[in-house]
Amino acid sequence: MVLKHPPLLESWSYNEDIWISPNGFREYDCRWRYPEDINLLGLTEVGKAIGTYINELGKPNDIVVGCDFRSYSPAVKNALVLGLFISGMRVIDIGTVVSPMAYYARVRLGVPNVCMITASHNPNGWTGIKVGIDHPFTLSAEDITALKELIFSAKTIVQDGGQYTTYKNLADEYLHHLTKNVNLTRKIKAVCATGNGTASKFAVSLLDRMGVDTIPLHAEPNSCFPNYNPNPEALVMLEDMQGKVRKTKADLAFGFDGDGDRLGVVDNQAEEIYSDKLGLIMARSLSKRMPGAKFVADVKSTGIITHDPELQKNGALTEFYKTGHGHMKRRVYEVGAVLGIEKSGHFYFSPPVGFGFDCAFQAAVEVCKLLDNSPGKQLSDLKDDLPRTWSSPTMSPYCDDNEKYGVVDRITSKLKAYQEENRLVDNKKIVEIMTLNGARVILENNSWFLVRASSNTPNLVIVCESTASRRELENIFGFVREVLQSESLVGAFDQTLD
Repeated sequence: MVLKHPPLLESWSYNEDIWISPNGFREYDCRWRYPEDINLLGLTEVGKAIGTYINELGKPNDIVVGCDFRSYSPAVKNALVLGLFISGMRVIDIGTVVSPMAYYARVRLGVPNVCMITASHNPNGWTGIKVGIDHPFTLSAEDITALKELIFSAKTIVQDGGQYTTYKNLADEYLHHLTKNVNLTRKIKAVCATGNGTASKFAVSLLDRMGVDTIPLHAEPNSCFPNYNPNPEALVMLEDMQGKVRKTKADLAFGFDGDGDRLGVVDNQAEEIYSDKLGLIMARSLSKRMPGAKFVADVKSTGIITHDPELQKNGALTEFYKTGHGHMKRRVYEVGAVLGIEKSGHFYFSPPVGFGFDCAFQAAVEVCKLLDNSPGKQLSDLKDDLPRTWSSPTMSPYCDDNEKYGVVDRITSKLKAYQEENRLVDNKKIVEIMTLNGARVILENNSWFLVRASSNTPNLVIVCESTASRRELENIFGFVREVLQSESLVGAFDQTLD
C-alpha cells in the first residue's frame, strides 16, 4: 500500500514503506521534490506502474531509460529501473543524457518506449519522469491518470521477463546525426550558455562540430547549479547571456535548459528574441522551402503566427494548441506540421527536418543554418523583419497546485461575462476567448493576453502582447493584474514588464 501522508524523512516508515505524493502526477509528466514527495520505494512502484501499463496496452516491453546530471538522479533511475525490471520490461540504460537524446534513442535502437529521469530546469531538490509510449509521443493526461490509478489502487503487477542492458554511445551518435550534413559557409560567433545543467556536457561540442566560434558560459556540468537554474526563460540567465554578447561582440547567444529540450536566444544586439518569434523566423524559412507547410504554436505564442504576411504568401497553415510537450508533440504529429513552437523554447521539428520531438540542440543547428542562408543579415535583422508587437515575459504568480485550475475556471467565467457586457480593455472590445488551455483573450486589434494554470509548478501563467504600442501593453497588463487581484488564492502579483 502507498502511504496517504508524508512520513518524516528520518523515520522508520520512510525507509520501509512506499511514499508517493499524488500531486507529482501532472498533465504530461511527473515532478516531485526529492526526497520529500517521493522515496526510492515509491519510485520503484512508479516503475512497476509504467511496466504494468505498457503490458496492459499490449505494447512491446522494451524501454530506454536515461537520466539527467543531478546528484541524486542515478539513485532515482536505479529505483525506477528496478520497478520496470520486475514488471517484465527489457530495460536499455543509456546513462546520463539530455531528454532529446533519450527520445532519439527510440529511433536509433528501434525501441518504442522511453523513461527520462529529469526535473528539467526546476531547482535542485526536484526530480521527475518523462515517459513515452510509441514514438514520438510522451504520455497524455489520460495516460498519467491511468498510471496514478494503477499505483493508488495497488494494481501494479510483478511478472517475469525483465532484462537489463546498457548502451553508452547514444550521445555521440546523436550529435553526429545533427551535424553530419551541416556545412556552414559563414563564420558564426556564438555564446553557449547552459547554466551548468546536463546540456553542459554536450552543447559546446555540438557547436564546435559545426565550426562555430564557441564562447562557453557556465558550460561545465555542476549539479548544484552554482550560478542560477538552467532556465533560458528566466531573466537571470538571459541577462548573463546578454552581458556576454556585449562583452565578446558575438553574433548571438544560445541558452540551453537543464535537460536540453528548450532553447533561448539573444541576438547580436544583446536583445532577447522570445522563442515564439524565433519560431516564426524559422517558420518563414521553412515555408519558403515547403509551400503549404503546417505550423502549430502553443497558446502562449505571439498572435503574428496566424496572420503573418510572409507565411500567408507561402500558403502556410497555422493554428494554436495547448501548452506542454506532451500536448504539442501529439498535435504536431496529428496535423502533419513541420514545426511546433512554444514560447517557453520547445521546438518540434518533424520529417523531413527532424523526428517530431522537442530538441534545443536541433533548434540551435537550425538557427545556425538560417543565419548561413541569410547573407548580409544578422539575427536582429531577421527579427526586425517581423511585424512589430510589444510582448511581456512569461509571468508566474503563485497559486497552489490544488487550487490553480479552479482559480483559472473562475477567472475565465469573469472574462466571458466581461465580453458579454462589452467591457473594454484599453478601449478595445474582447472579440474572442480561446479556452483550449486556460483563457486566451483576443481584442479587436489582435492584441491579447493569456491566463492559464502551470502544468508543472504551483503557479499561474500570464502572457500579454500588444500589436499597437508599449503603452497598450502596459494597460492590458494592468487589466490582467486587476482581474488576478480579485482572487485571494493568487499570490502577490508584483511582477513588472521590464
